[in-house]
Amino acid sequence: MLVNMLSLIQKVDIEQKMKSAPDNGYEIGVVIGTYLPFVVLVLIAYFVYWKAKNRKD
Repeated sequence: MLVNMLSLIQKVDIEQKMKSAPDNGYEIGVVIGTYLPFVVLVLIAYFVYWKAKNRKD
């Protein structure tokens, strides 16, 4: 549900950005900027899971 809301808010047309890119460096930046937030969220979620799993009562 949260992913659907975020995708509605962030209507970014990556293909259009790639077509209007001045060079390959810009395309790489767009790809990194698109996927990096999701990778960071996955890493944070895994860290929280790991800390909760290894918690000593």
